[in-house]
Amino acid sequence: MTVPVALLLLGALAALVAPRLLARADWTEREPIVALWAWQCVVAGVLLCCALSMTLSAAAAWGAVRGHVFAAAPHGVVDAYALRAAGPWAATVAVTLALGGAWTAAMLVREVRNARARRRARRAELLDRAPLLPGEEPGPDRLVILEGKRPDAWWMSGTTPQLVITTAALQRLKGRQLDAVLAHEMGHARWRHDWLLHCSGALASGFPQVLVFASFRNEMHRLVELAADDVASRRFGRMSIALALVELNEDRGVFGPCPTPHAQVPQRVHRLLAPPSRLTPGHRLRLTAAAALIPLIPLLVTFVPALRALG
Repeated sequence: MTVPVALLLLGALAALVAPRLLARADWTEREPIVALWAWQCVVAGVLLCCALSMTLSAAAAWGAVRGHVFAAAPHGVVDAYALRAAGPWAATVAVTLALGGAWTAAMLVREVRNARARRRARRAELLDRAPLLPGEEPGPDRLVILEGKRPDAWWMSGTTPQLVITTAALQRLKGRQLDAVLAHEMGHARWRHDWLLHCSGALASGFPQVLVFASFRNEMHRLVELAADDVASRRFGRMSIALALVELNEDRGVFGPCPTPHAQVPQRVHRLLAPPSRLTPGHRLRLTAAAALIPLIPLLVTFVPALRALG
């Protein structure tokens, strides 16, 4: 019965150590796409530890569950886990982790529903302000231009995704700047950054005291913007997207001394104008592979007794 305990300890260790290591790393801003992958692997590893520990604890507490989990396994494999010697706390651990999983699913459903409600409201507003022309059909290639004094552009996800831009933005953005903004928003859509934000928001709102989930949400909001900036800069140049960010945000008090909700924009502009050197392809590959090992470790811990029994 040591495997469920080991998994819980491993998950707790990853949840405590990984956010601090990633916060101290100097390569996350240089390689935001790799950093996004690393954060997803860390959170997946923590959740996998909890799920596997819950499964083995439930198998130890209830014979019916054990019969389903080890239905095709030889008796020696079941004996290797020493599940029958588990104490009364196995049921408590299993139920607690199951409730945590159900709560996580509920938070994700709530997050998605709220996002859809906001999207429906914005879509209704768009149809009111920019109605479809006769014979025009909504589709992912439809560009919506809104009359507005504030320069803005955003990608509206959903079943019929749309790119929205205001007339003030069209007046301010020239040539490659406009192309860079469109590429930035298309980068969000291509890599489905909305789902990363939904999942990180659900975990952080469901478990606000858990450091790894709160850090995951905060870093997702920052890293998805850096990654989209890099996508746009590779096609149209860093100067184009930097100037576009200034044009879109200079009237919002972003560059003043007082913090605003868009306080990350000055750091993004500085990063584009004075770009840090990228890691070598070999270094990026090693970091990607190392991050991929994080969710594999719980699987190895789980199956080691079975492999030993079979060997």
